[in-house]
Amino acid sequence: MYSIIHIAYILSTALFIFSLNWMKDPKTARHGVFAGVAAMIIAIVSTALEPGIVNWDWISYAIILGFIVGVPLSKVPLTAVPQRTALSHSFGGLAAGLVGTAKYYLWLSEGPENLTTFRMIAIIAEIILGYLTFTGSLMATGKLQEVKWIPQRPITYKGQNFINLSLLAIAVIGGILLVINPVEYTYIFPVIIILALLFGVLLIIPIGGADMPTVISLLNSYAGLSAVAMGFVLDNKLLVTAGALDGSSGLILSIIMCKAMNRSFTNVLFGAFGQVQSSKTGVETRSAKQETPEGAAQILEQASKVVIVPGYGMAVAQAQYRIRELYDLLTKQGVDVKFAIHPVAGRMPGHMNVLLAEAKIPYEQLVEMDDINSDMPQVDVVIVVGANDVVNPAARSDKTSPIYGMPIIDADKAKMCFAIKRSMNPGFAGIENELYFADHTFMLFGDAKAVIGDLVKQLSGAHAG
Repeated sequence: MYSIIHIAYILSTALFIFSLNWMKDPKTARHGVFAGVAAMIIAIVSTALEPGIVNWDWISYAIILGFIVGVPLSKVPLTAVPQRTALSHSFGGLAAGLVGTAKYYLWLSEGPENLTTFRMIAIIAEIILGYLTFTGSLMATGKLQEVKWIPQRPITYKGQNFINLSLLAIAVIGGILLVINPVEYTYIFPVIIILALLFGVLLIIPIGGADMPTVISLLNSYAGLSAVAMGFVLDNKLLVTAGALDGSSGLILSIIMCKAMNRSFTNVLFGAFGQVQSSKTGVETRSAKQETPEGAAQILEQASKVVIVPGYGMAVAQAQYRIRELYDLLTKQGVDVKFAIHPVAGRMPGHMNVLLAEAKIPYEQLVEMDDINSDMPQVDVVIVVGANDVVNPAARSDKTSPIYGMPIIDADKAKMCFAIKRSMNPGFAGIENELYFADHTFMLFGDAKAVIGDLVKQLSGAHAG
């Protein structure tokens, strides 16, 4: 039986690796999903066949609970995928923390000799990472879901970083004492859990919405690392491998996201990016020019090259299907239409890609920021749909801006810009967008789905006429 289980573990590991490899390309992404599902099923079944499992009661309860929670989660709209992902990370962190807690007290009662130095190091790492991931991910979920009692803007106070790091340091010191003597200092164990839970909350509250894509991938990394520790505690090689793949991929993605924002890890975690900035003197007297869908449609009819920049506003309005209609109309008229994708657009990595793929927009028309910026001066019209900070020229020119240095999509370099927004309220970074006051920029105020729908209606009427 052991040999069969080990072969199944190797097969599952291979499928996990193939899944990650295939997921990096849209053409093979579907195969990657199937491989990941197959790997997980094999992992669960082979683990269930372990001879050491003699009591199925609690396992059955957990499976039933998993279905009760998982089925509704599978039906959330794509706009809610970021918060669903964060919630999934919280479940992973909680599972790791609970397993570590259970194993500590089990081995403590069965015989302290089971609590070897290696096992105690793994347990301490597991509970700290697991529980901080649990509460941190819950806070991220609340912010993304815009839960009323969780402030969306960063909460900062004097000495915040010192307090946060002190809590973590106390937890680590307590963990070291437990590793040295797991029997004498048993009272420290629940203290470490409380500190980890508290640290998870305090880690997220100073982080603003603009950093959420990076935070989600970072929490993904923490969840993976806690799974690695759990694998060592349970002596399960598959769990170690799968957790390492999850943790490393989350870490690599976090590095890519930080690079895309020209920011460091410490800046993301402690920089409080997203605080509302006070208006500069004179800025509040400016006014943006407004255009109607009729006027915008007339301009689009004359364009030969159009770039659409999607943002979270498109996701909220579910405007991707209307954008598909607009894309079809323009391309039928011979207009070259591309979509400019910023690495941190939306609220999680790849958010815009997923939504546009849902509307079956050809993937080859989606162009990454670095590849499309050089073409922007030749673009006749750029349409910014609910994106703010990723097209703000202040990132290039204003050294006092909190987004200074962040690479942006050069929408301001296009010949004309239409910005679709509900109002002039700032985006996640909490700052005004200089693009909206530029001479060649015109605002189309309203819900993105309705505005794009009006544009489609106008273009359809003109084309039919």
